[in-house]
Amino acid sequence: MQKTILITGCSSGIGLDAATTLHADGWHVLATCRQAEDCDRLKEQGLDSFVLDYANSTSVRDGAAQALERTGGKLDALFNNGAYGIPGFVEDMPRDAIRHLFETNLFGPFELINELLPAMRKQGSGHIVNCSSVLGLVAMRYRGPYNASKFAMEGLSDTLRLELHDSGIHVVLIEPGPISTKIRLNSQPHFEKWIDAENSTHKATYENKIKPRLYAPTGGPPDRFELPPSAVTDKLKRALNSNNPNPRYYVTTPTYIAGIFKRLFSTRVQDKIWLRQA
Repeated sequence: MQKTILITGCSSGIGLDAATTLHADGWHVLATCRQAEDCDRLKEQGLDSFVLDYANSTSVRDGAAQALERTGGKLDALFNNGAYGIPGFVEDMPRDAIRHLFETNLFGPFELINELLPAMRKQGSGHIVNCSSVLGLVAMRYRGPYNASKFAMEGLSDTLRLELHDSGIHVVLIEPGPISTKIRLNSQPHFEKWIDAENSTHKATYENKIKPRLYAPTGGPPDRFELPPSAVTDKLKRALNSNNPNPRYYVTTPTYIAGIFKRLFSTRVQDKIWLRQA
């Protein structure tokens, strides 16, 4: 029987690679995007696609209902992938900026999980895979709301895994480091909406460090250790094809390094290490 998976954030990057790869492998992929025009483009590529916007509860509920309708009420897997960042200092973040980011990066994914869990419970199986980040393990400067949303995703995923331990439903975290995506490009409108860099105490840092990186042509040069989205898809496939998947799958060298540092070094030592990073 053909396996089914719902994937969010499929307009580009990790979500698009996962959707096209699993589709080629024979999965029935429900590839969702926030914008209808992106869904139309995916349909032209032969994918089953419809709109699902994490920031809108009605869209999340409708998306879950569509997924179950299109699969006859059975869903083998969910890959929660969509997210965005707001570059800037924590002290420059308005309350609404953090709230809006959490709607997409945290509240939406877990509302979607809760909408789909009854169907997975009924069938007695399922894989829930949440795309976290190396920034769910360690914090870096200028990424406060994103760091916080991924730390929270880690906590809720760990809790859900414990609560579903005897259900046949597996909860998995994938933790990528630098991946070749449009995350900087997609962060630009959020930065422009929420951050008053011109009047910030940190104006010089915005001008000399954050903006050049954020607005670099074509996203700027690759980060050190950067990998293509297919590196995430490889770990996703490993999790989906396992009857006993790992709770966590690291992707990229920085994530492995961060995991080791958290086990070996004190917070004070780690602070000194991460302060050397951009």
